[in-house]
Amino acid sequence: MAQTEPALGRPHDYRSGPAGPAAIAGPAALSSRKNRALKERLIGAVLFVCAAISTLVTVGIVAVLLGESLLFFREVSPVDFLTDTRWTPLFQDPHFGILPLAAGSFLVAAGAAAIAIPVGLFSAIFLSEYAGERLRGILKPLLEILAGIPTVVYGYFALTFITPLLRVFFPSTDIFNAAAGAIVVGIMIIPTVASLSEDALRAVPDALREGAYGLGATKMEVSTRVVVPGALSGIIASFILGISRAIGETMAVTIASGNMPNLTLNPLESIQTMTAYIVQVSKGDTPHGTVEYQTLFAVGLTLFVITLLMNILSQWVLARFREEYE
Repeated sequence: MAQTEPALGRPHDYRSGPAGPAAIAGPAALSSRKNRALKERLIGAVLFVCAAISTLVTVGIVAVLLGESLLFFREVSPVDFLTDTRWTPLFQDPHFGILPLAAGSFLVAAGAAAIAIPVGLFSAIFLSEYAGERLRGILKPLLEILAGIPTVVYGYFALTFITPLLRVFFPSTDIFNAAAGAIVVGIMIIPTVASLSEDALRAVPDALREGAYGLGATKMEVSTRVVVPGALSGIIASFILGISRAIGETMAVTIASGNMPNLTLNPLESIQTMTAYIVQVSKGDTPHGTVEYQTLFAVGLTLFVITLLMNILSQWVLARFREEYE
């Protein structure tokens, strides 16, 4: 019998044929990949430019500090700069010993650390281990508001409230004194210590807490003997960064502690910090190119080296004592 119908073969696979949808979509897909690669390269170039600008700004700052400081040290011996106990560069009988300025900066930083470290750490422990999510969501932003208050406001708060309060208990307190500056700077760096410490505490795995509870530990024992040691590297790093900020604080200390270069350990006396001296010289009363003007950069270089060393120490602590959890 003759075949009346054409033989039915396999259906044509349009997906693999030369005129199929894949072939039609091929150029479009290729163009899309090219556009995506171009966007990726463009984004990479923008990020590289941003990183390069940051690096170049840092290099420029260091170059300016070094250049002017070298001119200063041509006139003043580095030994005298680091060992002389008098700082009177603007007097007729100038002395260029940075010890009074350094002592004032460290006195304020030490007092600020004595306030901010315990308050910040205890606040972090409460937020991490005791506060519920709702309460934490309220308290942490309120705590971080302290970081947004202008430093000038802190300075006048110290001058008009803290200093009169200190003079009630210590009548011999100077109007401008290191204690008032240390107190307001300590309040200023509490958010830094508390926020970074709280992040480090929350990074400790819950398995460690549960294991301690399973062994019969109390809430306080878990917090102080398990969680805090487990987050020790981050906590210490927050301390160092907070102290570094305290050393570099300018306006609050300038208003609260005064402009008296005084080599003393008495926090009730007037002092001058390195940053306060920079503010004093930056007013424009010192002729450009003079040794007195170059002291601005010598002090700035000293402050830069101190803060750089503290940041390096912070990174070393993080790398040395970091706990790795799976």
